Amino acid sequence: MAAGIGRLVTSGTFSLDGGTWDVDNNVWIVGDDREAVVIDAAHDADAIVAALGGRTLRAIICTHAHNDHIDAAPALADRTGSPILLHPDDLPLWKQTHSERLPDAELVDGQILTVAGVDLTVLHTPGHAPGAICLYAPALDALFSGDTLFAGGPGATGRSYSHFGTIIESIQGKLLALPGETVVHTGHGETTTIGAEAPHLKEWIDRGF
Repeated sequence: MAAGIGRLVTSGTFSLDGGTWDVDNNVWIVGDDREAVVIDAAHDADAIVAALGGRTLRAIICTHAHNDHIDAAPALADRTGSPILLHPDDLPLWKQTHSERLPDAELVDGQILTVAGVDLTVLHTPGHAPGAICLYAPALDALFSGDTLFAGGPGATGRSYSHFGTIIESIQGKLLALPGETVVHTGHGETTTIGAEAPHLKEWIDRGF
């Protein structure tokens, strides 16, 4: 089987700044029938293991360290022996959820991770969180955007560790430079494309999205 993209939706809660909200998260699995990576191990390690279907898990890649994107990461790592990868700027957020267990390796801007013959390029896109990253897979015409870019606009920047101007700079400088046909696989909700979102940059700025 050629490499492809799988989507699993898991449900749980997001907590920050004293509030808690119910959320549905997209867990993305990229790989072939032998090996895969998981992008954002959210809420349910058992469901993720089942979705892997016996494939070797090469890495658990965290787009950022809000609890709803990482709460199942240690359990999944323990079950599979795979490393957890996180940008170091998000360690303060990580420690709010997992104070006793650190990630296994750091993600850096421009780093290339390869699974099933597919290259995933790490794009550091701070704003929603200091260590937020996206993953660009040109061979799949795919961007995994975490909570940096959604269908309809940028991720939220109204809570601790976030900044609106920074997320706009990240999107404008790193994401809108990608081909318009690139499919954006988001951390929550439905997919979009770079081409669909690019025309709205000025609207986002004017609205202080």
